[in-house]
Amino acid sequence: MPEKLDFSLASFDEIADALGAKLKALRLAQGLQQTELATRAGVSRYVVQELEGSGKGTLMSLLRIVQALGRESDLQGLFELKVNSIAQMEQAERAHRQRAPRKYSRKPPAALGNVR
Repeated sequence: MPEKLDFSLASFDEIADALGAKLKALRLAQGLQQTELATRAGVSRYVVQELEGSGKGTLMSLLRIVQALGRESDLQGLFELKVNSIAQMEQAERAHRQRAPRKYSRKPPAALGNVR
C-alpha cells in the first residue's frame, strides 16, 4: 500500500497522485488487470490508467471504480460530521436544525389577482 499522506499539508496534485496510487494498490490486491476493472466499472481502460497514474478523471469515473472494487463504504467517512468539542457539537446541532428562509415573489399572493 502507498505511504499515508497528510492531506491537510498536501497540494491537490499530491492528493490526486496518492488517491491514484491507492486505487492501483487496491486493484492489484484483488488481482485485477486494468482492463478487467474497467469492464466491471463500465469505463475504459484509459480512464483506469489515468486515475491510477495521475489521479485525474471525473468524479463519476472515480465512484464507478470505487464501487467496482467493492470499497463504497470507504467513502462514508467523507460525509460524517467530525466534532471535537462540546461547543462544536452544539454548533453542529444548531446548524442541523436551521432551515433556509422561504423565497417569496415581490408581490404577495393576494396581489396576483383573483383566480376563479
